[in-house]
Amino acid sequence: MGTQRNGYRKETFILSVDVGTTSIRCHVYDKEAKIRGTCTHKVSLLYPEPGRVEMDPEELWQSFVTVVKGAVQDQECSGKIRDSGFQMWQMEAIGISTQRATFTTWDRKTGHPFHNFISWQDLRAAELVKSWNQSCTMKSIHGVMKVLHFFTRQKRFLAASLVVFSTQHISLRLAWMLSNCPELSKAVNENSCCFGTVDTWLLYKLTKGSVHATDYSNASTTGIFDSYQMCWSGFLCSLLSLPLSILPKVQNTSHNFGSSDPSIFGVAIPIMSVMADQQAAMFGECCFDTGDVKITMGTGTFMDINTGAKPHTSVAGLYPLVGWKIGHSVVYLAEGNAADTGTAIKWAQELELFTDVSETETMASSVKDADGVCFVPSFSGLQAPLNDPGACASFMGLKPSTTKNHLVRAILESVAFRNKQLYDIMQRETHIPISKIRADGGVCTNNFVMQLTANLFGRKIARPNHFDMSALGAAFMAGLGVGFWSSQEELKSLHSVERLFLPQNRPQGGANQYTPVIRSWERALERSMHWYSNF
Repeated sequence: MGTQRNGYRKETFILSVDVGTTSIRCHVYDKEAKIRGTCTHKVSLLYPEPGRVEMDPEELWQSFVTVVKGAVQDQECSGKIRDSGFQMWQMEAIGISTQRATFTTWDRKTGHPFHNFISWQDLRAAELVKSWNQSCTMKSIHGVMKVLHFFTRQKRFLAASLVVFSTQHISLRLAWMLSNCPELSKAVNENSCCFGTVDTWLLYKLTKGSVHATDYSNASTTGIFDSYQMCWSGFLCSLLSLPLSILPKVQNTSHNFGSSDPSIFGVAIPIMSVMADQQAAMFGECCFDTGDVKITMGTGTFMDINTGAKPHTSVAGLYPLVGWKIGHSVVYLAEGNAADTGTAIKWAQELELFTDVSETETMASSVKDADGVCFVPSFSGLQAPLNDPGACASFMGLKPSTTKNHLVRAILESVAFRNKQLYDIMQRETHIPISKIRADGGVCTNNFVMQLTANLFGRKIARPNHFDMSALGAAFMAGLGVGFWSSQEELKSLHSVERLFLPQNRPQGGANQYTPVIRSWERALERSMHWYSNF
C-alpha cells in the first residue's frame, strides 16, 4: 500500500501504542505485520502511601507522545529500532491498547486532572470492598438473585447471587475517590467532570478535549458495565452513587474516534481503535473463532476463551468480557486469571535463587522432580476457581535435601499447575470445544513452563514469533478500519509461530507422572487459604 505525496508513492504504516503497567511501547507495523520502528518508555508508578499505586496523567501523556515520535522519527529512545526516512504522514492510522481498570477524572472545561491515575493494583478501597461484601444490602441482593434464578432458571441470576466486589474493579475505587476528593465531588455537582480509563484520557488529550469516549472491551473491565445489555449499569451506578453523567460514550472497538490534533505530531493521524490489553492480545493472536484460547503469562496469567456471540455466565469466577465489537458483530470472552506469575519469578530472583531468568529453565530441568516441594503463587491471593483474596504465598514440603534447583522447579511447576486449573474450569464451565491454544507474554519464553503446560493440557500450544501481542492486536484492529488489511483471514495469514509445544507422555514429563504432584500441590493450596483474616 502506498500514498501519493509530492509526485512520489511511498510505503505507509500502522502505528500502535501499548500502555502497560511497567512500560509504554510504540511500534510501527508494515503490511506484513513486521515491526519497522519501535520506542519504549518506562512507566513511573507512584506509591504515596502503603497499598496505594498511582500514575501521573500528564507524565503518561508526555510519555505517549515521546514513544510515538521516537518510533517514527530518528529520535533518541530506549529500545529504538532505527529505520530512517519515516514521516508522520506515512502513518495511516493509530491503534491503542491499554492496561485495564486504571482510571482518573478531570475537569471537562480545562482538562485538568482532579487526581492521579488510580492503578488496578491500588488497595485504598479494600475496607470499602470488605464492608460492602459483608453488608445487608449485598446479602439482600444475593437473596433476590437466588429467588429470581429459582423461578427463571437463568444462569445469569445464579452468577449475580455469587458476585462480590473486588479492589481490581473500578467501581468501589471510584466511589472512594468521590467521597475523599472534595474537588471531584464539587465538579460532579456542577456537571463538569469526566471519568476515564487510560484509553479515554489519551483520546481526550489526542483530540484536544473534543472526544470523551471508550470502547466496549475497556468498558467491560470496569465492573460498572453490563455486558448483557451492552451499556453502563444503571443499577450498579445507582447502588454505589456513581454519577452516570461522568462516564464516557462507549463506541465500537474498530471505530474512527477522530484524529490526533495536528499540533501534536505535525499531521492529523486517524485514531481507529482503542482496546483493553488482554482483548487486544487475543485479537493479535488471531483467536477470532469460538473455542480459541489465549494464555498471556506476564506479571500475572490471563487465560481467555472466545465464547462467540454470547457472554458466558460463570459461577466459578470466570469473568465475562466483551472481546471486541466491529460493526454489529460482538465477540465475547470468558477470562480467568492468576495474579502472581511473573511476580513469583521476580521475587525468586530478588532472593538470589538465580541471577538471570534465563537460568530457571536449566535449573528446573537439572533435577528429576521438585523433591516433594510445593510452591503456592498467591502474593495477591488466589483467583478463579478458588477466589480467596486472603490466601498467602508459601513453600511447603521443604527438607534438608532441598536445593535451589528444587525451589525454582517448584515455582515454575506452580505456574503450569495454575494454568491447568484455569484450563479445567474453562472447559468444565463453558462446554465449548477448544480449537486452538496460543501463548504470549514474557514467561512463555520459558520452555519448561510451556512444555509442562502442554503436557498437563494434553494439547499442543503455539508460541508466536514476537510477544507484544497487545500492540499487534490494536494495530490489526486499526489497520482493518482503514483498509490497510482487508480481512481477518488476511491477518491469520500474517500470524507466525516460533515454536509448537506438543504434549509428551514420557516418564520425564508426562501428565500421568504429575498426578500425585498436583494432588500434593492442591493440598498446599488448601493450607494457604484464608491465611489473612482481614478479607
